[in-house]
Amino acid sequence: MPFVTIEMLPGRTDEQKKALVEKVTEAVSETTGASKEKVYVFIEELRKDHYAVGGKLLSEE
Repeated sequence: MPFVTIEMLPGRTDEQKKALVEKVTEAVSETTGASKEKVYVFIEELRKDHYAVGGKLLSEE
């Protein structure tokens, strides 16, 4: 039973997220042999004020 967590910044539409989880599920199923029904995908949206690159919060940009 594979578990996949995707962390990304907000801004994607529900349609984009749906397409993403469908493709990730397909890839995991094909490579691990797990049935699609047993692949769990979690999307975590990171707030820009909780994420930094190069010492600067993304909310500062």
